[in-house]
Amino acid sequence: MEQLNKIDWVKMDNLIPVITQDATTNEVLMLAYMNKEALELTIKTNYAHYFSRSRQRIWKKGESSNHLQEIVEILLDCDNDTILLKVNQEGVACHTGRKSCFFTNLTTNETISEIQIDTSAAYGVIDTLYHTIQEKKNDDPTKSYTAKLLQGKQNSMLKKIVEESGEFTFAIKDDNEEEIIYEAADVTYHMLVALASKNISPDRVKQELARRFGISGIEEKNSRKNS
Repeated sequence: MEQLNKIDWVKMDNLIPVITQDATTNEVLMLAYMNKEALELTIKTNYAHYFSRSRQRIWKKGESSNHLQEIVEILLDCDNDTILLKVNQEGVACHTGRKSCFFTNLTTNETISEIQIDTSAAYGVIDTLYHTIQEKKNDDPTKSYTAKLLQGKQNSMLKKIVEESGEFTFAIKDDNEEEIIYEAADVTYHMLVALASKNISPDRVKQELARRFGISGIEEKNSRKNS
């Protein structure tokens, strides 16, 4: 697509910021990024595709929630390094269930829009929990255990993972089903906190697990030793 060459991809390190706007109301819905392939898919399919820096892959907006963004117009700014998408938004744009991702007044800390849709079922409990952990990064650590883990010394967070993993193994050893489930939840939570501290989405773990389908465990371990 010749028109894509107008974009200064080198200057932008192959990722261009994209402002997405409701075509009817002109409300700003979200900010995301596209690489060249994501923009090509957007133009080809007439639905918004983005490149997720946390997931390290292209994603179609609404692929999990079905809250799709139909393209009305694609505009390039005067410096050839930012795109404005005008879209027909199905459902909501924000993973929190709000119409727009911009809902917090920075000077008053007031939430200026309400949740319209419960998105937890669409995204799944793991992704929802990960987003919640990310949102608590800058909370008061005296009031939030998650913020305390994220803002404290890394060794403290890592010790908690080791501690919870040990409790999980003892629950397995004791054949206590209720404790197994409880401790597995604790391990999962603390692992998600560690991932959030490195801005690694659990989607990347899912991608790695998917990659291993059809590969024996022995073969996979040997491939890591040889690389």
